[in-house]
Amino acid sequence: MKRSPLVKVAMIVLLSLGSVGIVGGSFFLRKAFSSTSEPGIITDTLRYSEIRNQLWANNDEVKYFPNEISADAKSARIAYYPGFLQGGSYFQLRLKQSPEKIQKLLTQYRKLAKHKYIGGDTNDHANLPNGVPTTFFYTSDSGTESFPPTYEILVLNAQDRGSPGFKWNHGDSYGVAIDSAASEIVYWAERW
Repeated sequence: MKRSPLVKVAMIVLLSLGSVGIVGGSFFLRKAFSSTSEPGIITDTLRYSEIRNQLWANNDEVKYFPNEISADAKSARIAYYPGFLQGGSYFQLRLKQSPEKIQKLLTQYRKLAKHKYIGGDTNDHANLPNGVPTTFFYTSDSGTESFPPTYEILVLNAQDRGSPGFKWNHGDSYGVAIDSAASEIVYWAERW
């Protein structure tokens, strides 16, 4: 049986449209499901108490964080990422305080610190002799991931949870980064 050219063209058009529909539909379905399952970074300071008290699993890592963002704190910024699949999680709070309060906090945390660094980020710190991973500057105004040299990074604790031959493959660390000149403190906790 011979088909007319019009029927052939109609079949080609229908098959093409069907293929485009299947590919396009699967793309949109994948987008819809992947965007709801992968968590985003939370920067809303109104969620600070919820994150500190409920969402962050290890209270020891955030016990140095303030219970709440006080009214006298200026320029408060947070960055919270709960982690996804094998990816790590982090929580940071950046505050501007009075110079007197910053000096008091700096004195207090210097006494508790197990490691001290000037500026840099987790990669810089971990690659120093006897260095430990710290954090990136997630709450930076400029989007840079490294702390400027005006910041003193004080590691209150860091635990290597890696396996032999893969030092620091998994672990956690927490502490504070303080810029005395800017009267700022960054509380941080990180797990990977």
